[in-house]
Amino acid sequence: MNRRNFIQLVGCGCLSLGVHNCTTAPITDRKQLKLIPEHKLNAQAAKAYEKVKKKAKLSNDIKKLEEIKKIGKRIEIVISKYFESQKKVDPTIGFEWEYILIDNDKMMNAWCMPGGKIAVYSGILKITKNTNALAAVMGHEIAHAVAKHSVERMSRAVLIQSSVSLIDIFSGGKLSQVNRSTGMDTVGYVAQLGIMNPFSRKEETEADYLGMIFASLAGYDIRETPKIWERMKLENKGKEPPQFLSTHPSSSSRIKSINEWMNEIIIKYPPIT
Repeated sequence: MNRRNFIQLVGCGCLSLGVHNCTTAPITDRKQLKLIPEHKLNAQAAKAYEKVKKKAKLSNDIKKLEEIKKIGKRIEIVISKYFESQKKVDPTIGFEWEYILIDNDKMMNAWCMPGGKIAVYSGILKITKNTNALAAVMGHEIAHAVAKHSVERMSRAVLIQSSVSLIDIFSGGKLSQVNRSTGMDTVGYVAQLGIMNPFSRKEETEADYLGMIFASLAGYDIRETPKIWERMKLENKGKEPPQFLSTHPSSSSRIKSINEWMNEIIIKYPPIT
């Protein structure tokens, strides 16, 4: 078999692998690539979460932690009820939900690992300021896990790395020569800007949208959501990187999109009692 036929065969095999592992994101029905088994990623996330719990300084603010857990429980329940009402598979089946509050006033962040492992940093509380805003932030982070964004990102990384390696082999190592001559991972940089970052921004936008839906279904006032990003914008004082260099949309872009979705979500996804 000559080189050209071999490359075509490998390419067709990769394409076939991608086609057979394409699924859709819940609610938005966006096409997704999933090459990594979700249960393995959830198990890895659970181990990583235990390490965070041991190393991080956990807050002793019991009242605020209970509020976080209450919000989370309401969102957990309505997600399951919503998909049951739509006669669709609940994407949170197998999740082992857990919540921690990390004492770090400089970190304005929260996250949700695959499988429902959630952390909120005390620094984000000065941005949320109230329960409805905190629910919006938690809804966003939970949406990442519900939409399996971590599985999707790891699958893309595997596919890109495999493709780059094959191209390098069958170009006689020309990509490696470029990297050596420039002293940097040129291909990786281009892939990050041109492929990974735009997809990451797409996932962040999707999490904004799904997070508002989940917060609305749980009975929280999602009209508080754009105010979070207005306060974040003020806090950052114009220090945000250009959007094309970032994995996240700019605050201004988020505010615009959120306001455009607001009425539709309030009407289409009322609270589940």
